[in-house]
Amino acid sequence: MTDHRYECLDKVNVPADIRALTIPDLEVLCADVRDYLIEVVSQTGGHLGAGLGSVELAVALHYAFNTPHDKLVWDVGHQAYPHKILTGRKERMRTIRQLGGLSGFLKRGESEFDTFGAGHASTAISAALGMVAARELSGEKYRVIAVVGDGSMTGGMVYEGMNNAGIMKKNLIVVLNDNNMSIAPNVWALSNYFTELISAPSYNQLKKNVYELTNKFDVWGDRLRRVAARVQEGIKVVVTPGMLFEALGFRYFGPVNGHNVTQLVRIFNQVKDLNGPIFVHVTTQKGKGYAPAEQDVQRLHGVNPFDKTTGQSPKKSETAPSYTKVFGNAIVQLARKNPNLVAVTAAMPDGTGLDFLQKEIPSRFYDVGIAEQHGVTFAAGLATQGAIPVVAIYSTFLQRAFDQLIHDVALQHLHVVFALDRGGLVGADGPTHHGVFDLSYLRLIPGMVVMAPKDESELRDMLYTAVEYRGGPIALRYPRGNGVGVPLKEDFDLIPLGRGETIRKGNDVALLGIGTMVNAASAASELLAARGVSAEVVSMRFVKPLDEDILGDIGSRFSRVVTLEDNSVVGGFGGAVTEFFSGREGNIPHVLRIGIPDCFVQHGTQQELHASLGTDAAGIAANVARFVAEHQEKAS
Repeated sequence: MTDHRYECLDKVNVPADIRALTIPDLEVLCADVRDYLIEVVSQTGGHLGAGLGSVELAVALHYAFNTPHDKLVWDVGHQAYPHKILTGRKERMRTIRQLGGLSGFLKRGESEFDTFGAGHASTAISAALGMVAARELSGEKYRVIAVVGDGSMTGGMVYEGMNNAGIMKKNLIVVLNDNNMSIAPNVWALSNYFTELISAPSYNQLKKNVYELTNKFDVWGDRLRRVAARVQEGIKVVVTPGMLFEALGFRYFGPVNGHNVTQLVRIFNQVKDLNGPIFVHVTTQKGKGYAPAEQDVQRLHGVNPFDKTTGQSPKKSETAPSYTKVFGNAIVQLARKNPNLVAVTAAMPDGTGLDFLQKEIPSRFYDVGIAEQHGVTFAAGLATQGAIPVVAIYSTFLQRAFDQLIHDVALQHLHVVFALDRGGLVGADGPTHHGVFDLSYLRLIPGMVVMAPKDESELRDMLYTAVEYRGGPIALRYPRGNGVGVPLKEDFDLIPLGRGETIRKGNDVALLGIGTMVNAASAASELLAARGVSAEVVSMRFVKPLDEDILGDIGSRFSRVVTLEDNSVVGGFGGAVTEFFSGREGNIPHVLRIGIPDCFVQHGTQQELHASLGTDAAGIAANVARFVAEHQEKAS
C-alpha cells in the first residue's frame, strides 16, 4: 500500500476485518484511514473534505452492520472515499479518477459493497426503500441503511423518499451525515444524552412494559399512554430538530457526535433491530482532522494534487482564464448594466462562477441548494414578473429538471437563460458528470434556442445575446477548463440568431463544428491539408435554430459533410444537420457524424478521453480522411 505503516489499516482489507477489532482499536483505525486519505488525495487529487468528515461514520457502519449482506447506500458518492478504503480498494486508491482506475463515486460494477451508483445527490433514500421492498418480496433478511450527506437534504427527492418510507412503515435506517451543508447542528450535550436514553434497550423495554401495563386500565390506560407520548414528544421537540422526521413517519435519534466512533457504534447497535423507519442524525465536520481542509472547506471539497503540509496545490501557468471565470465576470458586468438580471444556481456558486455575482451584487444572486427542479421553476416564476433569470447549472445536473424545462419554462414561452457549465466530456468525474446529452435534450424542446461558443470571447457575446433575447427560453453550453486564449473585448456584441460563420474555406469536405469542437475541426483541417484533403471549416454556433443559409450553400457545394460535437451523436447537433439535409430536394450530401458514441464514457483526463474516442484533432483527421477516400472510391 505504502512505505508508511498503518497500525490498524494494514490489517484491514474488507469490513469483516474491522469487525475482528476491539472498540478501542476503532479509534486507531479511524486515524489511519484519515491519514491515508490525505496521503492519497494529495497525490491524485479528488474529493477530500467530505470524506475526511465521514471517516468515523464509515468505520462504525461497517463495524455495526454485516456488510455486504446488510446494504449501505451512500449519498452523495464523494463522501464515500473512506468506504472505498475499507472495502477492498485501498491498494487501488492511488488510481482514483484516473483512466482505468477507481471511480470517484459509488459504482456497482466496482465492488459488491457499492450497492447503488451515486454521482448526483438526494437518491439514497429512494434507492434504499426500493431495496427494502425487494427484501419483502423475496423474504430475505438483511438491513438497509441509507447514508445521506453533504447537502443532499436540500434536494426534494429526499423528502419524497422519506414520505413514502413513512407510509410503508418497513424497516429502514436513514443516517444523516450533517456537516453543516444541509441542516445546522443542534446543541450536542443534552441531545446526545436524550438520544442515548431513547435508543437504549432498557428504555425501549421499559416503554413496552409501561404500555402493556396501561393497556389493562381500560379508558384510563389510553389517557396515560397519550400523556406519556406527549411528554416524550415534547422533550424531543425541545432538545432535537427531529420533529420534521417524526412527522414523516420516522423514529428520530440524534444529533449524535459523528466523530465519536464508540458512540456511533453504540447507537447503531441499539437502533438496528428496532422496527419501522429509523432516522439517525449524525453531526460531523467537513474536512475533519486536516487543518487546511477545516479552514477552507470549499477549496478542499474537490482538489487537485496538493502539498500535505500546506494544503496548497501548485499554481498552474494558465495562458487563458477558464470558461467558468469568463462567465462569472461577464454576468457581473451585465448585471451592472441591466437591473432586471438575476442569477440562480443549485448549490454550485463557485463551480459555476456565480460566486463573483454573489460577492459583488448579492441581492441578485440565488442559491436554491441541490434542487434543480425547484431552481428552474423558481426562475420561471421570476421571468413571469419581468426579471431576467440566468440559471447556471452543470450540464449533467440540469438533466434532473427536464420536465421543468418543458412544462414550466418552454410551454409558457418564458425568457429564462440557461448557462450550462461543464458541457461535453469533463474528465475525472466520469460518466455521472459528463455533459454529453444537453444538445440532444435541449434541441427537442419546442421554442428553445441552443448555442455553444467556440471560445471565451464568443461565450461573453452569447451570454449578452441570451440576456437581450426576448423570444422565450435560450441556452448556451460551454466546457470545463480554460479558454483558448483569444483577446476579450471590453464590451459585448449581439450575435444574429441562428447565424454561423465560415472559419476556413475548402473544396473536398465540409467540417461543421459546434462549440469548442470548432477548434478541433480547425486543427484537423491542418492535418488533412498535409494529406492532400482540402477541408472547409464552419462554426455553426447554433444547434437550434440552424443556419439554413449556410447549410444550403454547403449542400450545394459538397458531397461530403462532417458534423463535430462534444455531445452524444444520438439526437444531437449531427442529427439536426442530417434532418435538415434529408428534407431537402436535389443534392443530399453524405454526412459523417463525429461525437460521443451511444455509450457511457468512463473517467480519465479530457485529452485521454477525446483521444480514445477519436474526437481529438488526430482522430478527426483520420476519420475524415477515411470518409473522403471511401466516397472517392465509390464515385470512381
